[in-house]
Amino acid sequence: MPTLKVNGQAHRVECEPNTPLLYVLRNDLGLTGARFGCGLGQCGACHVLIDGRSMASCDVAVMDCSGKHIETIEGLSPSDGPLHALQQAFEDEQAGQCGYCLGGILSSARALLRLTTHPSEAEVKAALDRHLCRCGTHQRMVRAVLRAARQMGQSTHRSARPKPWARDWSWLKAPAP
Repeated sequence: MPTLKVNGQAHRVECEPNTPLLYVLRNDLGLTGARFGCGLGQCGACHVLIDGRSMASCDVAVMDCSGKHIETIEGLSPSDGPLHALQQAFEDEQAGQCGYCLGGILSSARALLRLTTHPSEAEVKAALDRHLCRCGTHQRMVRAVLRAARQMGQSTHRSARPKPWARDWSWLKAPAP
């Protein structure tokens, strides 16, 4: 029986070791912010943070998450408290339409803002590139992430760590000038 640390709380779950993390989050823990989209790790709807990196939870086995810190969209802000700066910025920019993809997008944006202070528009676009949204609010989402970065008062120091949204970050090249 694996123990998962999700949003700061330990959960002992009964499942097969190769069960996708997404299934456990939704079906066993009732955390439905990560959504099933494609089941192949290609659409971004199921993204959560695993040790600070944005990962497709449909493509990660529970056995690979033991001892790691998992953060879902439900952990972004308390349900009875104020919105997180990212949530407020998405609301202010009217970046969410149907909301199906937002859990994964907000998770990737959160990872970006933790590692990259004052991100450029190109960095935001790269962080959100793996997320599909059929509502067509991509530009609003980019503006929302940039707004949240400003509101969060990030310093001007830039991190040299690998970007958290890239599973195999060798494909990530510097944006064209």
